[in-house]
Amino acid sequence: MRERDKLTPMSDKQDDSRPGPGRWLSAPAVALMFLTRLPVRGPQVALAGAVAAFPLVGILVGALGGGAFWLAALAGLPLPAAALIALAATAISTGALHEDGLADAADGLAGHTPEDSIRIMRDSRIGGYGVLAMIFSVGLRVSALVALADPLTVFLAMIAAGALSRAAMPAVMLALPRASATGLGAAAGKPAAGDMLFGIALAAFLALVLLDPARGLAALAAAAIATLFVAALARRRLGGYTGDILGAVQQVAEIAALLTLAAVT
Repeated sequence: MRERDKLTPMSDKQDDSRPGPGRWLSAPAVALMFLTRLPVRGPQVALAGAVAAFPLVGILVGALGGGAFWLAALAGLPLPAAALIALAATAISTGALHEDGLADAADGLAGHTPEDSIRIMRDSRIGGYGVLAMIFSVGLRVSALVALADPLTVFLAMIAAGALSRAAMPAVMLALPRASATGLGAAAGKPAAGDMLFGIALAAFLALVLLDPARGLAALAAAAIATLFVAALARRRLGGYTGDILGAVQQVAEIAALLTLAAVT
């Protein structure tokens, strides 16, 4: 079992979101430890205390994917192959954590009751909705990267989309109640509003700097709308969020940002 699976459930008042230089310094390591498979060690604290560093993880993962696309394009591979290699690099670096969450959420949200939905999400088997969700996720992102085409443009777009989509997850953690008293979503804790806002500001600033202002704002708006959609669906179907819902938020926000950038480029 990985470290990110060893969290213990915490109440809303028992998070690790207290301010302090130690927590801020450890936030990148904690975020990397739980959101990637990179060999990083950090303190065993609630994930909520590290949400300010989520966009930094997105920068790194996006850079790995964008760099893989660039190398594949330089090698003369067709753009669809380069795009698939880029997504493979991001999935390997994260252990397909968010893709797995999207698949489980797609299966679970089809449940008849919140209890049924959560039970389905915790089933290790993937159903038809989950398979389709992963196919659409990969297909839409590949289409967007192929449309962007230029390796530098893809590199910057993947960094911006990675940061924006991961900044969206803490917003859902703060806005919605937990749908279950157990699981990764419950164990993560509740983030501080200041940390959440810092992460969003950092991701938005990065998008505006790496992209031109118009494209950066378009990507930010698309990611925000996608996040609101998933959050509203989770609230309606589950009464709150789970770890799988957070994975779905990341995936849908990233897809929306990349498709928007492809459309306005």
